[in-house]
Amino acid sequence: MKKHFDLIAIGGGSGGLAVAEKAAKYGKKVAVIEASKMGGTCVNNGSVPKKVMGYAANLAHAVDDAPGFGILATRQATDWNKLVQGRDNYIRNINQYWDGYVTENGIQHIQGYARFIGSNSVEVNGTHYTADHIVIATGGKPIVPSVPGAKLGITSDGFFQLREQPKRVAIIGGGYIGVELSGVLNALGSSVTLIARGNSIMEQFDPMISDVLSAEMQRQGIHMQANFQVATLSNSAEGIIVCSTDGKTIGAYDSVIWAVGRRPNTQALNLQAAGVNMLPNGVIPVDEYENTNVPGIYAIGDITGKIPLTPVAIAAGRKLAERLFINKTDSKVDYDNVPSVVFSHPPIGTVGLSETQARERYGRNVSIYQSEFTPMRYALSTHGSTTAMKLVCAGTSEKVVGIHLIGDNADEMLQGFAVAVKMGATKADFDNTIAIHPSSAEELVTMKTPESNCENIDEIQDIDGGNEWRQVC
Repeated sequence: MKKHFDLIAIGGGSGGLAVAEKAAKYGKKVAVIEASKMGGTCVNNGSVPKKVMGYAANLAHAVDDAPGFGILATRQATDWNKLVQGRDNYIRNINQYWDGYVTENGIQHIQGYARFIGSNSVEVNGTHYTADHIVIATGGKPIVPSVPGAKLGITSDGFFQLREQPKRVAIIGGGYIGVELSGVLNALGSSVTLIARGNSIMEQFDPMISDVLSAEMQRQGIHMQANFQVATLSNSAEGIIVCSTDGKTIGAYDSVIWAVGRRPNTQALNLQAAGVNMLPNGVIPVDEYENTNVPGIYAIGDITGKIPLTPVAIAAGRKLAERLFINKTDSKVDYDNVPSVVFSHPPIGTVGLSETQARERYGRNVSIYQSEFTPMRYALSTHGSTTAMKLVCAGTSEKVVGIHLIGDNADEMLQGFAVAVKMGATKADFDNTIAIHPSSAEELVTMKTPESNCENIDEIQDIDGGNEWRQVC
């Protein structure tokens, strides 16, 4: 027996729940197919539990700084069990909320794994379901490289299953997951080694971010291993040994965590039965409206190869529902100037173009404003963490095309300034805004002198008009 819906969302994560919620509010018959817990990676094995652990790490750092302010606090060993139990209870409450929310909104939760059996039909546990619209929102999963001994390591999913704090841990990967977990574990008392394949960490960010974060992590006691390509993991009497392709060995470690990226969770969907195109890496190509090559089948979130952020998936789901059910024919996500944060220690916030990207796009018509300082929070502390800020501006109007922050509260600061960038603010707009003093954020509206830049520009055309820049220096 077939069961028909107006919309089926495959995946009960951020994107799937967003499109299902909107469609249900528009009076449509909706189902969400999810084999595990509602909320997806973000809630269960991603940003939310990681942020809880990050708050614990921040409190540990605060205890270290407290004596300088006359607060007689002394750091003790972390009660890992209490922390984990509290975190898991918090996540369990969120799961229960979503279970109830789905039910209250008349959305049917189909428990199990979906596989396509046609262009408008899927099968779950032997039952067939059809829909006018099917949205694929299955997210991603951590990558484990195919190297000997790889299974001796765990992924970020496994990190949230740890019931004992590892005393010695190696984290393989210099991207955002690797630096976040490194910061958390180091602050909570583990001896941490961060292994990066390249010359630096966070290579996809502005170089200032990479340089400052690397220096801060080493200052905090994290051991950095750059240009280290892992060849094998092996067991020894002392723990896990990590060996590079050039024969270097490091260790031993109680735990090794793979943080080398994620891949789309699409391989088991039997997409060929529906005729949906999929790239060799598992990405499902979509157009600007999240359409796949098959009418009535859509993909949103990490599986599309666009920006892999929870708010982006949510926005894509909501925009898609508006287009499908309330005749907003041009409803789509604007993927330009999407702000992003990394909950490293210290945290990172970034929006727009890096300095390198800006110079590639606008040539020498780029002005750079930078500031680096120790926040007032550390006035009486010996553990002062660096804050660094960069404004990237382009054209005679000095339109702000990029903001890059690292330091205390950078994640919170960025949201408002991201609005300004989205609205096309200029450096003059920043300068005309009265500063909030004393605060770290005031630096963004008080930087006056740009770095030395190209002079004698022969011709400049307005970037707001979408024209190319031509200059001779």
